[in-house]
Amino acid sequence: MPPLTAVEAFVQVARLGSVKAAAEELALSSPALSRRVQAMERFVGRNLFERRHQAMLLNTDGEILLARLAPALESLAEAIEMTTGEAELLRLHLAVLPLFASQRLMQRLPELRTRHPELHIDIDTGAHGLSRLGEGVDAAIVLARDVDPGLYSRRLDRNKVVAIGAQRMQEGRSAIRAPDDLRRMTIFLHRDMPETYNSWREAIGRPDLEPAAVDHFDSGHLMLDAAAQGLGVAFMLDSHLHDAHDPRLVEIFGDVVVDSQYSYWFACRRSALSRRPVRIFHDWLFEAIARD
Repeated sequence: MPPLTAVEAFVQVARLGSVKAAAEELALSSPALSRRVQAMERFVGRNLFERRHQAMLLNTDGEILLARLAPALESLAEAIEMTTGEAELLRLHLAVLPLFASQRLMQRLPELRTRHPELHIDIDTGAHGLSRLGEGVDAAIVLARDVDPGLYSRRLDRNKVVAIGAQRMQEGRSAIRAPDDLRRMTIFLHRDMPETYNSWREAIGRPDLEPAAVDHFDSGHLMLDAAAQGLGVAFMLDSHLHDAHDPRLVEIFGDVVVDSQYSYWFACRRSALSRRPVRIFHDWLFEAIARD
């Protein structure tokens, strides 16, 4: 066996991608941490990282080793926590958008509870989840174009932009059949996706296409409800429509396919990923998404 300090150093650098960040997490100097990583590499007889300016990225051998170590490290952590009594309760403070929580998260949580009954999640649907990481928020699920590279982030999905309206909008003499019909309609935009309509009209070659009015929402639920009531056309993600399961709603222009600049992301501080509640939720979330 290599020294456990070398194993710990390898795992922290692998997860945080930086000797400096891992050293801060372990309360070591950077040279001391580097020596431990080098000791691990000497023990296995091969390099485990690609060394870049201010970054350490796992190479193929490193990824294989981390994958093989992960179950053993998890078992070791559980054994220690059970001995010390800390396994009785793990708590995660998660910032998440209400629409994502209701459409895609809550129905999956019973599975997580069955697998990890010790994990409890405080749900926070307040705004600006990213800016509150480390200040009462452990991890966040946000809707954004991209995430600050200083944070750990991983994209949850990729989507299309769709125009969502009431089914009756496609019926009768005043039905909406072509993009030009938007000139007499109110459109709805979410404050977290302000450029959705602009990117949509540019993608269809109509950058000058102006609606009658633009109403802004900070609630995806209310946007969908307003669209279902026939109050306007909501420009949202295709997943928002499909996961709503609302028979009142339809995709207005089904033959128009536009990639969205916005996606859902999981994000946390890099150091937070070493905490067991964050890691359990992260690994389970992406496993569940991969299954779906």
